[in-house]
Amino acid sequence: MGEVGGFLRIDRAGFVARDPAERVKDYDQYFNLRPEAELRDQGARCMDCGVPFCHNGCPLGNLIPEWNDLIYRGKWREALDALHLTNNFPEFTGRICPAPCESACVLAINSDPVAIEQIELSIVERGFDEGWITAEPPAHETGRKVAVVGSGPAGLAVAQELRRLGHGVTVFERDEAPGGLLRFGVPDAKLPKTVIDRRTALLAEEGIEFRYGVEIGVDVSGSELRDQFDAIVVAIGSRVHRDLPIPGRENSGVHYAMDYLYQRNRAVAAAAGKESRAAEHPISAAGKRVVVIGGGDTGMDCISNALREEAAEVVLLDVYGELPESGRDERTPWPLSPKRTKSTYALDEGGKREWGTEVTTFEGEDGKLTKVHAHRVEGPSSRELTAVPGSEQIIDADLALIAIGFTHPEHGGMVEQLGLALDARGNVKAPVFGSSVDGVFACGDARIGQSLVVTAIAEGRKCARLVNRHLGGEPTAADRDRIAVDGSRPA
Repeated sequence: MGEVGGFLRIDRAGFVARDPAERVKDYDQYFNLRPEAELRDQGARCMDCGVPFCHNGCPLGNLIPEWNDLIYRGKWREALDALHLTNNFPEFTGRICPAPCESACVLAINSDPVAIEQIELSIVERGFDEGWITAEPPAHETGRKVAVVGSGPAGLAVAQELRRLGHGVTVFERDEAPGGLLRFGVPDAKLPKTVIDRRTALLAEEGIEFRYGVEIGVDVSGSELRDQFDAIVVAIGSRVHRDLPIPGRENSGVHYAMDYLYQRNRAVAAAAGKESRAAEHPISAAGKRVVVIGGGDTGMDCISNALREEAAEVVLLDVYGELPESGRDERTPWPLSPKRTKSTYALDEGGKREWGTEVTTFEGEDGKLTKVHAHRVEGPSSRELTAVPGSEQIIDADLALIAIGFTHPEHGGMVEQLGLALDARGNVKAPVFGSSVDGVFACGDARIGQSLVVTAIAEGRKCARLVNRHLGGEPTAADRDRIAVDGSRPA
C-alpha cells in the first residue's frame, strides 16, 4: 500500500489549522484540508503492514490501507466507494472522531502515524464536491415500517441501512433538528451544522421521514408507537449527566457542560438566521471567570465556546496526571487510544489546563458561585486517587461547567412505557441489539453507554442487520458474503 518506503522520506502533515488568534473571533471550521498533491504524499506513507492494526483500532473496521493506496494513486472515486463500504457518514468521523485508527497505526509505535482522518475527510468532501454522493433510494419496498427514536449518529446509521433495504423508516427526534449531540453538543468550529443538514437532506431523499419536536413517551406513547410500527429502534443516547455532588453544588453558576453547549449551539444557529429554541435561562461565559471540570472532548468544547464568548479567564481542571514528554500515557500503550493528548484545538486557542486536580467544594455568596476549591491528586487511575497533602487551592469563578460524562440513558418516558429491561449500568439491556421486548431494539450509547461517534455509527449498522432479520428482509450484503464463504447463516 502506498509508496514503498514512503514513510521513511515523507513526514506527517495534519490538518491545516487556522491561526488560533483569528479563529476565536468566529464559529467557522477551525481547520482546512491540504491540497491534493500533499494528500497523495500522505497516502504514500501507509506502510503495507503485514497486520494493519488501524483496522482493529477502528470500530467500523474501515478499509484504511486500501483507500490510502487509492489516494496515493489518484483514484478518488474508487477511494470513496471503499470508504462508504464501512462508514455511512465519513464527513462526521473525519471531523470529530478522536481517530483511534491513528493511535493503532504501526507507524505510531515510534513515529507519527499516517494522517488517516484527514485523508478520510478529504475523500468524502471530494465526493460531495464532484457530485458523486447522491441519494440511494431502495430498489423495492418491503411494506414493513420501523420507528427509530433518536437522530444521533447511531439513529441516522440504522435508519439509512434499513431504508436502503426497502423498509419504511420514520426517525423521531425531540429536538428541533437532527443530529443529537453532533448538532447540539459539538461546536460549529469543529462540525459545521451545514454538514449534518447536507447528509440528512440526502436521507430524506432516500425516503426516510423525519419528525422533529416529537418526544416519544410524552407526545407519542410507547404503546402507540408499537401499534404503528413493525419494529422500534431505541437510539436515544446516554443523556443522564454524571453529577458532582459536593458542597455548594446548589449555587447558581454551576451547570452541566452539555446544558451550556446546547445553549451555545442554539445561539449560534439563531445568529445565523436559523430557527432555534431560545433558552429560558441563558448560560453565558461572556466576561466571566470560567472553570471547566473534566478534560475530555466535552470540556475542551466548553473552553472553545467560552473563549469565543470572550470569557475573562478559562481554566480546565483534569484529574488525570500530566502526560510524559512522549505524549503517550503508559496506561494506554500502542495500539490503545490515549485518554488525553498534549494539546487540543481548544487549548491552542487559549485557557489553561491543570493536571491532577480534583474539585472539592463550590463556594458561593448570596447563592451565587464565587470560588472553586480543589486539591492535587495522584493515583494509578481516575478511580483510585488520593489527595496530595498541602496542595489545596482556591480559584475565583463565576461559572463552573461539569464535564465528567454521562451515566446512562433516561429511564422515564419511552423506556419505562415500553417496559425495557436495563443492565447493571442502567443502559437498555440488548445483548445482541434485541431488547427484552420483542420487536424493540437498541443501539449506540443507549445500549453500551457513552462512547465515540465512530462506535455509534458501527452500532447502528450492526443493529440494522438484526432488525432486518426480524422483519424477514433479504440478507444484507455482509450477510450474503458470510453465507457464501462458510455456508452458515448470520448470527
